[in-house]
Amino acid sequence: MQRKKECVAMLLAGGQGSRLYALTNNIAKPAVAFGAKYRIIDFPLSNCINSGIDTVGVLTQYEPLELNEYIGNGQPWDLDRSFGGVHILSPYQAKKKSSWYEGTANAIYQNMGFMKKYNPDYVLILSGDHIYKMNYAKMLSAHIATGADCTIAAIEVPFEEASRFGILNVNNDGSIYQFEEKPKVPKSNLASMGIYIFTAEKLYKYLEQDEQDAASSKDFGKDVLPAMLNAGEKMFSYRFAGYWKDVGTISALWESNMDLLGSEPAFDVSDPTWKIHSRNPLAPPEYISETGRVDNSMIALGCEIYGTVQNSILSSNVIVEDGAKVVDSVIMSGTVIKRGAQVYYSVIDENVTIESNATVGESKETAKGITVLGRNLTVSPDAKVESGKIIDKDYKGD
Repeated sequence: MQRKKECVAMLLAGGQGSRLYALTNNIAKPAVAFGAKYRIIDFPLSNCINSGIDTVGVLTQYEPLELNEYIGNGQPWDLDRSFGGVHILSPYQAKKKSSWYEGTANAIYQNMGFMKKYNPDYVLILSGDHIYKMNYAKMLSAHIATGADCTIAAIEVPFEEASRFGILNVNNDGSIYQFEEKPKVPKSNLASMGIYIFTAEKLYKYLEQDEQDAASSKDFGKDVLPAMLNAGEKMFSYRFAGYWKDVGTISALWESNMDLLGSEPAFDVSDPTWKIHSRNPLAPPEYISETGRVDNSMIALGCEIYGTVQNSILSSNVIVEDGAKVVDSVIMSGTVIKRGAQVYYSVIDENVTIESNATVGESKETAKGITVLGRNLTVSPDAKVESGKIIDKDYKGD
């Protein structure tokens, strides 16, 4: 008898993340650091294992090296299994042809062999660039209870933002009667979260059908879901009421990091009942000197604080020297902010050096926008990086 899994998860993690600009020049969006000691992909991976789903295919394409290295054998998420576990799935050359993933549906189609290896009854499709905690087991139970062919997780969004999303129009029982991809005039504010559970055989059928359609853009939201709905398949919404953030833009990434701060944070990553697992770097305990001041901030292992840090998130091994100041900012690992330098309302990538007395950004109240510095660059002494600028190479000043 063939061994099988009830549900296999497929995690789409190949996007370029162009709206994150300098932060994704050299890495895939799900590998971007988040919340002092995490990366974005930690959240869906942790949700999977916390939900009892131990077989996950991670589909990578754009700049996959760092993401592949980070996931490794899956041990930090308890996904190092002899049957199942986490697997990196990159495009490969088949006997008939080789092809980059052309869209979300095509990416899953190209990995049907992986799914069928585990003979699942259900397939969970996930995106790798959302911050949230969700029990997929509850969603699966709802899918089974309704007898749905496809269940789509959905969240209510402000009506003025609804045109940015795929919108579900539903009946009183939650069944979907219309799916509109980014409608100009939305009929409802129930937005698709890009989380789908399919009955496996139905998924295979519609992926194969979509692949044969030369006019298709090979996308779930634009092609596969409407095709299923038009064919009269049973499709239900699954309402989610918790915290959920698509961190595909600089402002959303900054806001979601800030949501971790305060005595009652909007999003709590320290909840012991739903642990967010990560591959933490080896680092000594954080150190705050007699001159150091940390106020309403989150700092990770290996940080050394001699200056002032206010309302900010610092990843591992960040150094803030004497007289330096960091306010309303997200600072990623290995960055050094030297004596007298000031950083305001910014997102700064890994291994950046801000030399003495340089200024990056300006007060949130007066800034033109969030300032962004890409990884491995240096800002020269006394230089000033204007607010709202995006810098991806060494900066000496204008």
